[in-house]
Amino acid sequence: MDERAYAIMMRMTIHPLFLPILFSIVLYGNISYYALILSSLIIHEVGHILAAYFCKVKVERCVIMPYGGEIQLKGGNSIAPKKQLIIALGGPIATICCMAATPFLDPLIADPLLKIQIILLAVNIIPIWPLDGGRIIMSLIHIFYPRIRVVELYLAISLVLITGTVLITFILLPKSSFLLVLSIFLFIQIVNEWRYRKYRLAFEKHVIKRLT
Repeated sequence: MDERAYAIMMRMTIHPLFLPILFSIVLYGNISYYALILSSLIIHEVGHILAAYFCKVKVERCVIMPYGGEIQLKGGNSIAPKKQLIIALGGPIATICCMAATPFLDPLIADPLLKIQIILLAVNIIPIWPLDGGRIIMSLIHIFYPRIRVVELYLAISLVLITGTVLITFILLPKSSFLLVLSIFLFIQIVNEWRYRKYRLAFEKHVIKRLT
């Protein structure tokens, strides 16, 4: 690992939302399962980091989330949509590679690891912002139909879907407590992105100049 990659790894942090989950796992004695979950999330994020490195985009920070993680890239929305697409695909590809490696591991590790990868991949490819699936959709929008109204429509659909998820998980309490917390977190993320859309519009008009 070169100095740049090492510096990126040193800037990895864990989101406070993830800490209660880790604490509950440790409390019930599932240390090995906790290690597999954390390792899986790190591998997933390393996939994004390697993709960014391939695209020559600097990663300023990486935050481990319950569903994967978020990386802060230097340049933000000024990064070319094709590069954003490659970076968004990096995480799921790393997870798939990890799944492909499980047949070569001891069954005691392979079975739970495979289950973790399947859940992690299934959650991340959901086409809701800010999950990887949502970022892939957003990148494709900017590549093939870069209009702010399309972005607004996509965010509105994401907001409706995540609101429905919040309501369903609330009804299913207490079994769905983790999913409820995660859904509320994603809801806040989408709302913040919705508020930011006006700045995105100004940015696209004056810098990217792709709007009509």
